[in-house]
Amino acid sequence: MAAYVVAVLHRTSLGVAGLDAQERFGVGAGALASFAVLQLLVYAGLQVPVGVLLDRFGSLRMVVAGALVMASGQALMAFSDDVTGAVLARVLVGAGDAMTFISVLRLVPQWFPGRRVPVITQLTGLVGQLGQILSAVPLAALLAYQGWTWAFVSAASAGVLVAVLALVALQDTPDARINSGPTIRPRQLGADLRNAWLHPGTRLGLWTHFTTQFTGTVFALMWGFPFLIAGEGLPRETASVLLTLFVLTGMAAGPVIGVLTQRHPLRRSWLVLGVVVTNAAAWGLVLAWPGPAPLPVLVLLVLALGLGGPGSMIGFEFARTFNPPHRLGTATGIVNVGGFTASLLTILLIGLILDWRTGGSASYDLADFRVALAVQYVVGVLGLVGILRTRRLARQKMAEQGVVVRPVREVLAERRGLAFRRSVKAGTSGTTGGQATMTESNVGQRRT
Repeated sequence: MAAYVVAVLHRTSLGVAGLDAQERFGVGAGALASFAVLQLLVYAGLQVPVGVLLDRFGSLRMVVAGALVMASGQALMAFSDDVTGAVLARVLVGAGDAMTFISVLRLVPQWFPGRRVPVITQLTGLVGQLGQILSAVPLAALLAYQGWTWAFVSAASAGVLVAVLALVALQDTPDARINSGPTIRPRQLGADLRNAWLHPGTRLGLWTHFTTQFTGTVFALMWGFPFLIAGEGLPRETASVLLTLFVLTGMAAGPVIGVLTQRHPLRRSWLVLGVVVTNAAAWGLVLAWPGPAPLPVLVLLVLALGLGGPGSMIGFEFARTFNPPHRLGTATGIVNVGGFTASLLTILLIGLILDWRTGGSASYDLADFRVALAVQYVVGVLGLVGILRTRRLARQKMAEQGVVVRPVREVLAERRGLAFRRSVKAGTSGTTGGQATMTESNVGQRRT
């Protein structure tokens, strides 16, 4: 978890440094967005190869390697004065980040019983989001008071520290420090990739991750800080507090969603759809508000966006439950491509629209952000269609195996009828001469 916290710090560091980066490198919104897009493109593109390597080499070696690669990227960013150095730095951050999260997730089923995996997975994701607080508060403060170089050198130092800690303290399983898989064979690799992708449950996980995660990632990684400061006119300190609230919301919602996922495994997709609708409604309220939105409305937006991270973790539950253990890393990598593909696409589109509106200058106003941020609805509708389609296919495959997921309306109607029959039975069996009496059989009926 400590390794993942630092990875999230590295991932989101450019978001709080966006305005500083534009001034340092002399670039517009489109070029700045391309930094984050390239970072996410590397991250998403490496998910499947990293998943294959994870199945082969285990979590320990991948976590250490990822931390060192990210630290080298942040060190390069600290001393870069031109766009070329900044681009290479973000490529390194994306590559190291790609090695970390799914490697941490791989540890969960190795160390905990299956019934606890959904909750522990949520806890892993939400604790990792502390990295956003580290970027929104101490890193932002270092940028403001100590300058660019000190801020990014400090981030690089955190990466080196966590690599050392992982090397000393981490082991792949309770019984083995290093748990290596079989040698990678091209034919078997192709079969695992094909089988993981062809299962609709894996694709349901991908579209779940795609649709629930992207808007919060876009907000935290790139455009949230500029929107709150340049668009809504908030001071930097208030914007930092809102980003912190975004993280805390995810931390509070994660265990709740994890428990609901554990108790109602056949209704996980309804949780996903609820998160999607909540995010869409919150953005609609803010973007339609006449003039700058008041702080309570912005708080509602942040609370809604905070549900996206826990919601996206359900995608990894789909991967885990629809795939055998030997290809879990591969399937998890496929799922993790989803949200970051949607995020990089949205970040780039927003940057291009802002450049189109302002002619490439950094003088944005609220109207510019409203037009640019509305593009999120296009991406969201695409993801929603993907969820509904793959859910139908996954349920068809489950039905072939004897697991039928009944429509919610039928289940609710049956429960209402059962509750009515219970109340009638309890009333008739427990009433004598107008007086209610409680008997041992009556208690048994109510419990039943």
